[in-house]
Amino acid sequence: MIRLFKHYVPHAVLLLGMMDFMLLLLAAELGWVLRAHQIGMEVSPATERIPQLLSYAVALEMAMIAVGVYGSDALQSLRFAAARLLVSISLGIILLSALFFIVPSFSLWRSNLLYAMGLSAGMLIALRILLGKTLGGQAFKRRLVVLGAGPRAERVKALARVHNAGFVVVGYVGMNDGPQLIPEAINRDAIYNLADHVVLLNASEVVLALEERRNALPLNDLLRIKTTGVHVNEISTFLERETGRIDLASVNPSWLIFSDGFSSGRRLSSVAKRLFDIAASALLLLLTGPLIVIAAILVKLETRGPAFYRQSRVGLFGQDFNILKLRSMRQDAEAGGRAVFAQENDPRITRVGRFIRKTRIDELPQTWSVLKGEMSFVGPRPERRQFVEDLEQKLPYYAERHMVKPGITGWAQINYPYGANLDDSRNKLEYDLYYAKNYTPFLDLLILLQTLRVILWPDGVR
Repeated sequence: MIRLFKHYVPHAVLLLGMMDFMLLLLAAELGWVLRAHQIGMEVSPATERIPQLLSYAVALEMAMIAVGVYGSDALQSLRFAAARLLVSISLGIILLSALFFIVPSFSLWRSNLLYAMGLSAGMLIALRILLGKTLGGQAFKRRLVVLGAGPRAERVKALARVHNAGFVVVGYVGMNDGPQLIPEAINRDAIYNLADHVVLLNASEVVLALEERRNALPLNDLLRIKTTGVHVNEISTFLERETGRIDLASVNPSWLIFSDGFSSGRRLSSVAKRLFDIAASALLLLLTGPLIVIAAILVKLETRGPAFYRQSRVGLFGQDFNILKLRSMRQDAEAGGRAVFAQENDPRITRVGRFIRKTRIDELPQTWSVLKGEMSFVGPRPERRQFVEDLEQKLPYYAERHMVKPGITGWAQINYPYGANLDDSRNKLEYDLYYAKNYTPFLDLLILLQTLRVILWPDGVR
């Protein structure tokens, strides 16, 4: 993987994205040339159309990221990839049509767009047919040697079995640091020179998965391995990179303190984030105001009670604030006064409520909290004080998720379905900690784009 703006991107995805971008530029140019020949117009050099070609390629590339064209399923299944490509091209064309009315000089003609759209669909699908499963296959997988044969090494082994894993384990070495649970592991005592062993296996990375590091850290071995040019990673760093979350089972306070992240030098990024929140929330409130009013009327018509409700949530630095949402449950949903997680097929949710929850319309009034500065568009989901106090007692590092502003959407929301128990809260916390540790405007943009995928395919929404 390559680290791009503090976020890990697989080499295969980056390469495919670059190839797709070049094909989109080519499709836009061919569409222009084809239409020009049809109407008998002289074709000028392509350099005179750079803004139009770039706007086309950027718009469609963003749409492809948004709908999950570069997800693991799309790399493995041609049918899945083709379906997502067609959706993304349609969305991209809608975006470009809007751009035509805002900045006409930056957009191709509508007839050019029609040709470019057809060419793009054919060329992008053809590229995936030619590549087959190469990008998701062994050629792009890193070769790992795992030092350890206990439960932590088993975590790596389980990840390697996943069909979309970006690595393959070529050897396990038992380090006499606890019980050996992996039968194929070779004991360290049976290997004369560990660095030579790693090189002979043609490994590109070594993962340190020791159960007990005190007095067991093989410093001399690790130093020799490092000097051969092989990357050496501690398991917490490895799992962060491969899963996009902070693994609570392996992480310790010293790793969080000394690892890269939680940087105080992101003041400029925070200013840019706030400016974006103000502009986007004001525009969104203006555009969705009629939709919010219609939804509020439907809520009132179906059940008694107010269409909106305020609820206290925990925000930045653990401070309470009130959020405003469209009511999706019965008025007596929490008659006992106790906070209760929403469940799958929750009987308290009304018919209108189920629709506005699936389409996220009930979240739109929270844009007012974004405009006021109590929330951001992107960040951990704000929870109620009762839940927070309970989870802080049960989950380590839960309070650290409040070191960034809560958001309407977030890294956990796009990567994990809605959760209503302790295990779900633990998994979502791991994603939230990853976001808090690795926040950049690039990651915010990625989350905002992929939120569209969650809206279009609302799996796990309750």
